[in-house]
Amino acid sequence: MNDATLSERLAEWGAALRPRDIPDSMAAKAEAILVDVVGLCLAARNTDYIGSILTAAEPGRHVAIGHAARLTAADAALVNGTAAHGEDFDDTFEGGPVHSGAVVVPAVLAVAERESLSGERVMLGISAGTELLCRLGLVAPKAIHKAGFHPTAVLGSLAAAFAVGVAIGADAKALKETLGIAGSTASGIIEYLGDGSSTKRMHAGWAAQSGMRAALMGFAGFVGPRAVLEGEHGFFRAFAPSVTPMFDRLFDDLGRRWIAETISFKPYPCGTMVQPYIDCARRLRDEGVPGDEIVAIHCATSDGYVHRLWEPLEMKRNPPTDYAAKFSIPFGVALGLERGHAGLADFSDASIRDEALLRLSRLVTYEIDPDDPYPARFTGHVRVETRDGRVFEASQDHMRGGVDAPLTRDEVDQKFLANARYGGIENPEKLLALCGELLKGDAAASVIVGLAADKERPR
Repeated sequence: MNDATLSERLAEWGAALRPRDIPDSMAAKAEAILVDVVGLCLAARNTDYIGSILTAAEPGRHVAIGHAARLTAADAALVNGTAAHGEDFDDTFEGGPVHSGAVVVPAVLAVAERESLSGERVMLGISAGTELLCRLGLVAPKAIHKAGFHPTAVLGSLAAAFAVGVAIGADAKALKETLGIAGSTASGIIEYLGDGSSTKRMHAGWAAQSGMRAALMGFAGFVGPRAVLEGEHGFFRAFAPSVTPMFDRLFDDLGRRWIAETISFKPYPCGTMVQPYIDCARRLRDEGVPGDEIVAIHCATSDGYVHRLWEPLEMKRNPPTDYAAKFSIPFGVALGLERGHAGLADFSDASIRDEALLRLSRLVTYEIDPDDPYPARFTGHVRVETRDGRVFEASQDHMRGGVDAPLTRDEVDQKFLANARYGGIENPEKLLALCGELLKGDAAASVIVGLAADKERPR
């Protein structure tokens, strides 16, 4: 129809999707995303923030990955999404930036148990939802962050809803309603940046459970606005008012080119744009730069990083919490120079009190490079000066793990195993094998049950 709204056009595409329409390369990506998300849920299973959500959750029959307790479908999606995103180790999309797996996978797994879906339907939902979230992330670059919202949180509600609707076989009308409803469930401000508090951790989980509810309501006949995306009072007017949305990016080769295939897997558990800076710092350390002789550290950066990863500079140099340290380029650079690694254990209460790290972090300054390509690419640059006047410099024009230097599937699997062991799983290979089975069988729920724990570990 010529007067179709954006959500109606997306709904027509989603309703027509069949498992045979997903190319092998995208199906493989969906499986890798699933593996990464499950491993991240296992890594975070014993954290205080997950314990808090489990305490607040309501009992049901759905699996919270790595836990014995069974929850309602919505609470399982909330817990799993929060765990997957909680350590900021989850996948990212260069161009958004948005985190797809932590939003989409928990929503689809919850509805797979609820509706007894096949592995093929789970794969279809993950593929459709991640593709939509990546494309939504291209519509208004930088503008959602500029307005004070977290793109993964607000766009994630739409994508999770779409993923669930496609997975359960909703028709075009129900999918249109689903997107319309999801627009009113979207939320997630970025004030956590001011003090290192944990609300960002729950954004993916909140989007997952909200999206699932929106899809089930739409499937049941609840009505949402037709022009939820482009309307006078619509989604992008509310969440990205500073730019003119580029809605054509939603439909550019839609169904023929799967841009979700370019989703990146992180090598470090911290903010996406911090990662190339850690690589640069590690390279300088490997080249023999003497950390105790450094007297100045200077970085070139994008203006899009400043309000999240650089300012207020004194707080970023001295992170008030271990979580705040994950969103500090100065701290990431210090880790690379001082320790030569940045793993889950490096973002800790002990680390933010480590004077050797803080001495270097407090030396870091920045200037904006007007030619930086963000958000199309994530780059890094570190220049250090030593006491005797020597200057060392390293630059990186890509994110390792991204499209220019992707992690192999074996590296994704090794990341899963390391994360599972970090979370105290004794036989992580068994759970990795289950992830491979999940997308292939007739009854996904029977496999998902195997991702639970026999009993809770004492906290």
